[in-house]
Amino acid sequence: MKKLLAGLVLLSAALGAALSADPVALASAAQAAAAARPGHAAAAPGRAERAGATVSPSHPVVLVGIPGLRWSDVSAAATPALWRLSEHGSVGTLVVHTVLSRTCPADGWLTLNAAARATVPHGGSGPCPQPGVIIARPAAPGSARAPGSPAAADVPSMPFLVRYNAQFHYSPDWGLLRSAAGKGQCATAIGPGAALALAGPAGHVASYLPSASLASRSSYARCPLTVVSLGAIPAPAGAGAAAVRAAAVRADDQALGRIIADLPPGAIMAVFAPGDDTAPHLRLIAVEGPGYAAGLLDTASTRQPGIIQLTDLTPTVLRWRGQPAAAGAVGSQVYRADRGSLPAEIRALVGQDTAAQVYRSTWGWFFAVFVATELIVFGGIAVAFRGRPDERRKRRRAAARVAGVVAGSVPVGTFLASLVPWWLLPHPAVLLYSLAAAWAIVVAVVALAGPWRRNPMGPPGVVAAVTLVTIGLDVMTGSRLELSTPFGLSVLLGGRFYGEDNNTIGIYGAAGILCAAWLAATVLRSGAGRSAGAGGSPGAGRSAGAGRWGGPRARAVLAVSAVALFAVVASGWPGFGAKVGGTIAMVPGFVLLIMAVANVRLSARRVAFAALSGVGLFAVFALVNYFVPVTGHSDIGFFAGQALHGGAGGTLQRKISTNIDSLTTTPYNLLIPVIVAGLGLLLLRPDRFRAGALSRAWQTVPLLKVSLVTIWVMAVLGWFAEDSGVGVPGATLPFILPLAIAIVAGASISGDKALAGPAGPAGPAGAQAAAHGTAVAHGTAVAHGTAAGPAPPQQMTGLPAPGPQRPDHGGGEDLSAFSGDPPLR
Repeated sequence: MKKLLAGLVLLSAALGAALSADPVALASAAQAAAAARPGHAAAAPGRAERAGATVSPSHPVVLVGIPGLRWSDVSAAATPALWRLSEHGSVGTLVVHTVLSRTCPADGWLTLNAAARATVPHGGSGPCPQPGVIIARPAAPGSARAPGSPAAADVPSMPFLVRYNAQFHYSPDWGLLRSAAGKGQCATAIGPGAALALAGPAGHVASYLPSASLASRSSYARCPLTVVSLGAIPAPAGAGAAAVRAAAVRADDQALGRIIADLPPGAIMAVFAPGDDTAPHLRLIAVEGPGYAAGLLDTASTRQPGIIQLTDLTPTVLRWRGQPAAAGAVGSQVYRADRGSLPAEIRALVGQDTAAQVYRSTWGWFFAVFVATELIVFGGIAVAFRGRPDERRKRRRAAARVAGVVAGSVPVGTFLASLVPWWLLPHPAVLLYSLAAAWAIVVAVVALAGPWRRNPMGPPGVVAAVTLVTIGLDVMTGSRLELSTPFGLSVLLGGRFYGEDNNTIGIYGAAGILCAAWLAATVLRSGAGRSAGAGGSPGAGRSAGAGRWGGPRARAVLAVSAVALFAVVASGWPGFGAKVGGTIAMVPGFVLLIMAVANVRLSARRVAFAALSGVGLFAVFALVNYFVPVTGHSDIGFFAGQALHGGAGGTLQRKISTNIDSLTTTPYNLLIPVIVAGLGLLLLRPDRFRAGALSRAWQTVPLLKVSLVTIWVMAVLGWFAEDSGVGVPGATLPFILPLAIAIVAGASISGDKALAGPAGPAGPAGAQAAAHGTAVAHGTAVAHGTAAGPAPPQQMTGLPAPGPQRPDHGGGEDLSAFSGDPPLR
């Protein structure tokens, strides 16, 4: 009962953390990292050979922005001009997120201007502010200017916007898009939004027309770079809203048709939506011209076919114009990949936005319901089976074990749900969560029904292994299962598009450590069983273990090392997950676990080595990625370049600022440090919290305490290493706490079975020992903290105690003495 009540308290705190979580805040660190992506980064291997990977320089470029436009607005009947352009060109989804949760068109135009995330002051709802008043400079005396010819203009608000964006530390390069025209060449802005895109830091625009209706064929041929802003597509509510939107789309498509007819020969044209209307959505982008025949757009910055970021456009325009990319430009160049039919591709692109909307509208509710359900279930178990009779206690423990395993299977269930394209089917949200629940039940049944079920750590260990392998393999193969799932990546927020999300990294690391501990304990137990089966013959221990590094302990170390290698490489290697904070947080946990399994005595030097091991491996990954471009595009390599050239200050400022801000996103977030500190004290002094079941589980389940301690260390390091700060331990709690409860309940069940079984060689002494939280090994009661005093620290933690170590017989101690299972024979 006490362990259940303690679990309920912690789960209730986790509920507050889940309710307080803000997906925008959780993604902000990843946005900061995304802002450090190099425009000149090498593309992924093989990308240069794709069709359209080489484009002749000095092509005229025309960019047409239609704010609010989505692929769901496009059809052959409703938008014939855009449909024809898409048939002959390459299409994709555009992620327009910049700084705030909603991207106003002016934010998008500013981002295009500077090739870095930028914004104008505005709220999350209500009308979007328009660019400042454009004041045309008067013509010089005696000059004659034909009607409709461009004139010089100013954006008076531009100096203020430059100062305003300095606080976000994205290091914008103001006027970078304008420089794509080339030295001594002009760039024409048509429309207020376009003026914001081509304005210099002082707000000057050299060539400007206030509307596309005033432009002529000569207007598009006058300069090698032309940017056009058409009317924004509204998203009105109420009766007739669809008709209003359709009329606006039709008007913009007609204007687009006139622009296409006036394009200069050999021009590359990009049509895109630079911002949202009233709500965030994935937007439209289509490119037509040399090198972009019917295809799908692709870029190294997302590693997701068809998904492009707004920050990718400026370095791509520089390439189209044959200009060198700025060293600090954000984003990657946009290329063409092959595609199927246009209707099928548009359906897939609309499905991407559908998945993003499911994430946006259900993310917070999912976590609230998930944690609340855990509270209700565990609370119901505690109430329904309250009392001390043996039968009630057994049922309570059995129910708690099953509930813990099922709850721990939910995260991996949400990833496996994406094996079915739920975003293309009716009722996508219902289908997603139904599939997630079904997969969670399947994983839990496998975990509870397998031969490992007799081991208290067996079912939770299986859940951890499935979670680790599913996430790891998905990350290594493109992170498709991660996209727009509750524990995965938010495409709409544009933080990360590959690797693990900050919601996932704590779960992934905890699963890796728990899986490794379970495998190591299984190997050690099997070695102890063989040693016991050899009887008391001389040399039996030596033959079973074959020396310190040739027996079960060595195999256990290899098992932990293999799990750690898989987990860390999948998460941290630049070509896979490229997760900076995850590498820094996970590696020390695995190092400590390996030391415990290897029976290595801890010292201050070794603890310092473990603490810094994650930073060291991250540095290795970063330098390899920076100096060996074939390893692919990643934030890690670009950060190494920033650090080597003294430009990492802005990135570090963003990370520190976002991490600190995570404490104050909501009042609930301030509880997370208290919860983490409380868990640390519980692990340090469980008896002070009257957590007797937990203490007994540590004494009977090998490597349980060291695995929980290393998970706690990993969560704390993740807190400080990841931009989302307290969101890392906050997202980890609903996963690891139920599994911990399941292990403790399983240990108690094993103890009950030992008590209920035949007296055997131990006789009454064995039963009395088990009743006092001890275990029986080969007819001898081995105490682990009875009334005579607490267990030695090395028995409770799995770590060797300071001072001389006892000889290693057969590769490790007899784990049957504290395994919680019946004696090994």
